[in-house]
Amino acid sequence: MLEGLDGWLADTRTSYDTVAGSYADLVRDSLAGQPYLRAALTLFADLVHAAGGGPVADVGCGPGHVTAHLHELGVDAFGVDLSPAMVDIARRDHPGLRFEVGSMTDLHLADASLAALLAFWSLIHIPDEAIPAVLGHFRRVLRPGGTVLIGFHAGDQSRLKTQGYGGHPMKVYVHRRRPHQVATWLRAAGFTVDAQLVFDLDESLPGAVIIARRSSGPA
Repeated sequence: MLEGLDGWLADTRTSYDTVAGSYADLVRDSLAGQPYLRAALTLFADLVHAAGGGPVADVGCGPGHVTAHLHELGVDAFGVDLSPAMVDIARRDHPGLRFEVGSMTDLHLADASLAALLAFWSLIHIPDEAIPAVLGHFRRVLRPGGTVLIGFHAGDQSRLKTQGYGGHPMKVYVHRRRPHQVATWLRAAGFTVDAQLVFDLDESLPGAVIIARRSSGPA
């Protein structure tokens, strides 16, 4: 399914294959110190339960720590990640959960098969020109009214990351985005935007979470 990748997508997969072990060690318990993110995930889980439940995809799941947290909140969550090494670690660390290799640029999930979808700091490596197609995939796989949560770095700069997570070499662009821009993209893709949270405003790298619903009409 992912044979023949080139350009930024191949660079992203190679980079995260390289840092998978170090990255997993860094984030394994990270949610414990992030109350706003835990609150956002709890709200997301509550919305899934209120809508009757169903499968939930954590797209760009990395080593699976957020997928596992959602599972602890009673969500039928599974993970998808571009990096085979990340998926191997997720399967090792969370053997009772489902993880598979895949790309959000070509999401191999059935139409209207999901109750909800999470993209937790996984759109940050997607260039602007590819975002509409990615959100189109998100909408396609969600059932009408299904919830999507997008987490991302807030800002308006992009930079090339050449090293990270234990000093390993990387080649990925990290894109910070204004919440209003992400909300605009979501509306254009056929979503109704319900909520927005921006946090750590006085820190060097503020974060943002947007929660939206798949509209029932055409995108």
